[in-house]
Amino acid sequence: MAEIRFISTATVGPNNPRGSTTRMELTPWELQFLPHGPIQKGLLFRSPKLLLQEDGFIMGHLKNSLERTLDLFYPLAGRLGTTVNGDDDTTCFFISCNGAGVPFIHAAADGVTVGDVLDPVYVPEDIVSSFFPLNGARKNHHGVAEPLLAVQVTELVDGIFIGCTMNHVVADGTSFWHFFNSWSEISRGSDMISPYTPIFERGSMPVRFPQSALVFSGLPSSPTHERVFHFRKETIAGLKAKANAETATDRISSLQALLAHFWRSVTRNRRLPEDQETTYMLLIGMRSRVDPPLPEQYFGAAVQAGIVTMKVGELLELGLGRVSWKMNEMISTFTEEEASKFCESWAKNPRPVLPREMVVSNALMASSSPRFNVYGNDFGWGWGRPVAVRSGGGNKCDGKTTIFEGSEEGSIDIEACLSPSTLEAMMEDAEFMNAVTL
Repeated sequence: MAEIRFISTATVGPNNPRGSTTRMELTPWELQFLPHGPIQKGLLFRSPKLLLQEDGFIMGHLKNSLERTLDLFYPLAGRLGTTVNGDDDTTCFFISCNGAGVPFIHAAADGVTVGDVLDPVYVPEDIVSSFFPLNGARKNHHGVAEPLLAVQVTELVDGIFIGCTMNHVVADGTSFWHFFNSWSEISRGSDMISPYTPIFERGSMPVRFPQSALVFSGLPSSPTHERVFHFRKETIAGLKAKANAETATDRISSLQALLAHFWRSVTRNRRLPEDQETTYMLLIGMRSRVDPPLPEQYFGAAVQAGIVTMKVGELLELGLGRVSWKMNEMISTFTEEEASKFCESWAKNPRPVLPREMVVSNALMASSSPRFNVYGNDFGWGWGRPVAVRSGGGNKCDGKTTIFEGSEEGSIDIEACLSPSTLEAMMEDAEFMNAVTL
């Protein structure tokens, strides 16, 4: 990792929490993430040196605005709690809203510039990883003893990076960015974020884990590089039009067409046997798919994993439209009935999917969404909009893709973690690279 100089660490908590809940039960959607790593996302801002010289005042303001944000998002200052049931030797997990606090770390990456982060072809993982707190082999179930949220603000020579590590059991991508957006809004001077004040109420009952379900393992390691591929609005529109035309429909979305294009290139350049199966796993947002729908500001994790499986030969021969349609068909199966079936079955027989069970040499996994408001985060102080978003090392493995909105309206970025040989081959793949903006 890059050499980081830690300047100060403080523990921040809510001063006037807007709720009185002391124990919050967790749903199957949330508990499925116990064996996995936390969410690590952060934003890079350019900042004139003159502003950086005022860092004492600015850091104090960021810390104070974080405290006010935690008044609204007070469970994030708690910890995971457990109850051992003596009648059957099972364990229940919940959020203990005990106000134990959130680490706020002020650091400096001496000699590192914004260009050092943005200019290399591959993401400089040692630099970017150093911008995030709670690194290492931590998993979400460690939230019993460790913070559910930690923040690190790192000074660069000509910029600022604000990195957040958030326990995935307490939040999905929608809730993570709800928190981030709210913090930036409060930092700019807003006293309220209504009507988007988070809602924590849920009617779930405690889920009992047998001891056999509490044996967790981590991700297997293999050499990878990361690269961010940028796709312009016009290019994505062209892929969508082509996919819909090939299948005589208008139901294929822009993202489905883009991910199908990406999946075909990765598979082609992995040079897999034609009779081998390849999969793409997507996290499907469930808030709008249940009846009644969960409110937009529902805070927690409400996602299920959906998997598209095809033979390699079929994937490459059928064309963009048919592959996009397969993805569309899979997503359409996630209905109210499917959500109820998943939650009821999982509560009776909890078995978190272990990371090693999700990682195979011919798979892709997608997380995050271009719908999340990334570039609207303005903390004030003349920084303006962020110039980039980056993710930390949590949950990274060969095949992991993270989807972000691009810096221009309608554009999309795919942050791809793949084997060096696959990435090198993709960059020589004209069919794929013709859609990428360099």
